[in-house]
Amino acid sequence: MNSVGTKQYWQFSPINNIEESNFNKILERFFNLRISGLVRENIQNALDGRLLGSDKPVLVTIQTGTIKKDDIPGIDEVIQRILCLKGRNSYTKEAIQHMHNKIDQDEVAYISFEDSNTRGLKGAKNGQSDSKDDTWSIYAYNKGVHSEEEDAAVETSRGGSHGVGKIASNAASDLNLMYFANCDAEGNEHLGGTVQLIEHTYQDQCYRASGYFTDITTLANNKTKFYPFFNTFHEVFSKKTRGLKIIIPFLRDEYNDEREIIRSICDSFFVSILEKKLEVLVNGKHITSETIQSYVEDAFYYIQQKAEMKNEFTPLYVGTYLNEKPRKLPVSDGVDTYNFNLYFRYDEAIPKGRVAIVRTIGMKIEDKKITGNVNKPFNAVLIGGAAEDAYLKSLENESHTELSHEHIKNPQLQKRAKKFISNLSRRIAEVIEEAIKQNNPTDGIMDTKDILYIVENEFKRDLESTVATVKINKGKSVVKMTDDIPKKKKKLKKDEKDPKKTREVTRNPVKRVKAQPDPSDELDQDRVRNRYVTNPEIVERVVFGTTEMLQFDFTSSKEIKKETSCNIIFSIIDGMGTEYLDEFNAQASYHKAIDYTTGNVCTVKNNTIENVSINNGVAQLKLELKDSFNKSLKFVYYVEV
Repeated sequence: MNSVGTKQYWQFSPINNIEESNFNKILERFFNLRISGLVRENIQNALDGRLLGSDKPVLVTIQTGTIKKDDIPGIDEVIQRILCLKGRNSYTKEAIQHMHNKIDQDEVAYISFEDSNTRGLKGAKNGQSDSKDDTWSIYAYNKGVHSEEEDAAVETSRGGSHGVGKIASNAASDLNLMYFANCDAEGNEHLGGTVQLIEHTYQDQCYRASGYFTDITTLANNKTKFYPFFNTFHEVFSKKTRGLKIIIPFLRDEYNDEREIIRSICDSFFVSILEKKLEVLVNGKHITSETIQSYVEDAFYYIQQKAEMKNEFTPLYVGTYLNEKPRKLPVSDGVDTYNFNLYFRYDEAIPKGRVAIVRTIGMKIEDKKITGNVNKPFNAVLIGGAAEDAYLKSLENESHTELSHEHIKNPQLQKRAKKFISNLSRRIAEVIEEAIKQNNPTDGIMDTKDILYIVENEFKRDLESTVATVKINKGKSVVKMTDDIPKKKKKLKKDEKDPKKTREVTRNPVKRVKAQPDPSDELDQDRVRNRYVTNPEIVERVVFGTTEMLQFDFTSSKEIKKETSCNIIFSIIDGMGTEYLDEFNAQASYHKAIDYTTGNVCTVKNNTIENVSINNGVAQLKLELKDSFNKSLKFVYYVEV
């Protein structure tokens, strides 16, 4: 496969025909995560490779800079392949054109992640191997696979599990290109790399999409085997001490941001850093347990006013973790119970309540929202032991950014995972409610005996006046509730009004609120919709199985009953009567919204269902629920016409 007299650095596997014309979909997923995804994956890999038995923190050195294109090993071969790519849809055409626009640069940006106090990869000298001990082969040549530790406890604590994070580095390059330099326990230095293209034809031969920076040897049975190159390349690609170094040339502009790199380190690894398991050096800036507070308390990196911390929570997390004593929080999945430490702080100045879910390795998984409590004034950090860590690991999505049950294939385990996530929110909600009661005590004890007596007697009188008899025993017996026969209503004179009826009519079924522009109306951007909040009495809601039925009776509303269609807006209301207009996501809750009158599928955007028909003053909806839908939610409904 090598050209005579010419060193070939990149190997692509030949195929008979081109069958796949798209780039690897995981590239797009990590590209959307941007710097945070890149930093998280590479630092997590470094922590996973820590020296066992050592009390030294893992050190990750991140360097950004520029390098001459000619100093990048084998770059001419990559460019030749890119020039052969043919896009067969708008996305691939755009991506290929973007590559073409970048390949003519003489000097390109790069970023590198070099770890120390780590083991590095083993078995590079064995090349392509089936041995689980040869971690070089697994990292270099196997997609969707991660090596497993022999020690179960060490494996449990590792951040990686899905084996797809390696491609995060490719996603950060304009050419989907990355290299990795390794120095093992014996001091052997090797360089590998991957490039993610699409299946293509080169010199009349079809090839797979993935290319490997590696040497190749033909074996006796005419098969081939990959072996890595000894690392004698430019100093940017060198790794002289034990560990691994990731190098990403042609760094995308979106990733070349030192401030965001430092923020991402603090966001995802503040516990690792505070626990002295990790130190990070970014272009000479040293982030350690002693210095991390200077970064999170710096207005250049983070908002410092609590009242404005609506999307940034790391300064709060650091303060909570350092200053609050942990409380035990048991959470069950219906079979097993897991015991977590919850660092919890209640502070009226905090505008948004979030919980940092953290693995024992010190990596944050997500800023968890607690249903019905997203606007409560609290901050919390949740972390467990070995058993809890193993379970959280099984619930992580591929990009380690959320606890989820959807990816679990076993129905029973998925059911248990779903229950665990629900119970986790419920248990934390109980802690929040307890804190609210402690910080907002009542003025005194209220004696309710007289109130209950009056209410009970009024209820009896109302019941007696409105219900004459009740049938029981399948209609065969009749039991009288009262001997009094309800009096006939007084006949009203022609011009006399019934005061009860007047009160009922004047109680508006809808109340107008602030007018809203219609952003979806492209033909008339000046159009303004009228928005009304509905009275609960005109709404009928029934949930059964995986279906929800909604009916709105506008027949007594002069503002709406003559309209032919409307938009329905959902607003969550909690048990304390507090409303959260923008917290409900209808798209994430419903598979489909069907106009029950016409049978048409309605458009669902954010918390709104659009173009619901009104027939004779009545609007009806049939909603198909997703598994993630919380059936206990209560709503206030708004109507736009």
